[in-house]
Amino acid sequence: MAQLSLKKDLFAQLAVIAKSLSNANRLELIDFLAQGERSVDELAHVSGLSVANTSQHLQDLRRSGLVKNRSAGKKVFYSLSDYKVVELVGLMRSLAEDNLAEIQILINNYLASKDDLEPLQRDELLQRVQSGEAIVVDVRPDTEYQAGHVPNAINIPFSKLEHELKSLPKDKEIIAYCRGPYCLLSFDAVVQLREQGFKARRLYEGFPEWKLSGLPIEQGL
Repeated sequence: MAQLSLKKDLFAQLAVIAKSLSNANRLELIDFLAQGERSVDELAHVSGLSVANTSQHLQDLRRSGLVKNRSAGKKVFYSLSDYKVVELVGLMRSLAEDNLAEIQILINNYLASKDDLEPLQRDELLQRVQSGEAIVVDVRPDTEYQAGHVPNAINIPFSKLEHELKSLPKDKEIIAYCRGPYCLLSFDAVVQLREQGFKARRLYEGFPEWKLSGLPIEQGL
């Protein structure tokens, strides 16, 4: 009986993490934190949640051990407690895509309709960059780019892309990436680039998956 009780207690602790992940807003906050450390105010702004609601979700994630925080003056900053959190969410995404019809409908109706070309995989991107065939464009906000990015990637936030098109060569392929597989910034960037005559594709995943795979990254400008 003691062994059975121990097993139930252990599974109960695993369920704490599962419960913390069973909320769309908290999953989105993890997606933002996978780009780098952010303050509560910053996370509230990018997620569209109130500061109070954001703080509540972050505290829940902290209690389950998925994020950690630090104080700096009057501000509280959060970051992932372990980058394995990105791997865990990625496994959830993969499982959902393989087994939930609803998520396939959303992907086909909203993502595939924006870009029906096969996205580039990480190893292909490395080969093209090393051979000088392609230019990598990070379309995330500059704060996320500075926290970490693919080596030699140019940072052109999507909001500034239209005004920076003249700085990009048309004789090379442009590879855009952003926060992850469901980040619309890279989809919209590729659409805009193609409309202006550029040969453009997107990276299948984003910076978090690149970093998780152990590939080299750069920080700063």
